[in-house]
Amino acid sequence: MLLEPAFLERLERLRLSARRRIRGAVGERRSRTLGRGVEFADHRAYQVGDDWRYVDWNIYSRLDRLFVKLFQEDEEADVHLLVDASGSMGFGNPPKLEYAKRLAAALGYVALAGGDRVGCAILRGGRVRALPPRRGRAHARHLFQFLESEQAQGGTDLEAAARAYAPHRRGVAVAIGDLLDPRGVEGFVQRLRHAGFETFVVHVLAEEDLSPPILGELRLVDAETGERVEVDLDTAVVGAFLRARDEFLAACQSLCARLGVAYVRATTAVPVEELVLRYLREAGLVR
Repeated sequence: MLLEPAFLERLERLRLSARRRIRGAVGERRSRTLGRGVEFADHRAYQVGDDWRYVDWNIYSRLDRLFVKLFQEDEEADVHLLVDASGSMGFGNPPKLEYAKRLAAALGYVALAGGDRVGCAILRGGRVRALPPRRGRAHARHLFQFLESEQAQGGTDLEAAARAYAPHRRGVAVAIGDLLDPRGVEGFVQRLRHAGFETFVVHVLAEEDLSPPILGELRLVDAETGERVEVDLDTAVVGAFLRARDEFLAACQSLCARLGVAYVRATTAVPVEELVLRYLREAGLVR
């Protein structure tokens, strides 16, 4: 079971947030479309042809001028959960992919509880395995089953995966992964943004990614290519590793800030429950 019943019960009280409002089908999420919906938004001066039912007669009695009421339409967003399932995501204890699957399940459940449609895409080696967006709590079972079956394997080409997935879709995209792509991640994030997605990046890392192993002679194996390297891990090598790590993390955060994308870094040492209920609230992804 990806999520415990007690956690699901707490998720029921949350809603997915978005800084821009998304147009879509009828649901709870607010769009910027001004129309004849259910929530008052503003007034404007009456124009010939406006429906007299929306004239604000209280203003007319005070100002002797005609104004009509404008409303926000209630609209639904498609929420797309993009999960990196490449070989490097199998690293760590617990494995990063298991953590990412639980996080995707939690965010999907929150969105479904809020009336949004939720889809999911597994990204691996430039290819995509997708679960089409659906709404309703019954869809949560399909989402959980879809996620549970995935294993970490293969290489990473996030930009190619976004190129395959993004066309003809829009809404909120939540990308979850370690961002360890030899091609870099700028193309991936830019493709999502250019496709019109409001994009959130949750950067999932294992503690083992951040802290080097013990000193000594080691054989390192690339989780995605199988390439092996013999290294003598001394203090100089550890220092170089730490500098490269810090540069990588800073570059990911700076890239997202430059492109106007919300960025949250999470390690698998932080329980998914705490990440969602505390840190993602603080970041504005859920409320």
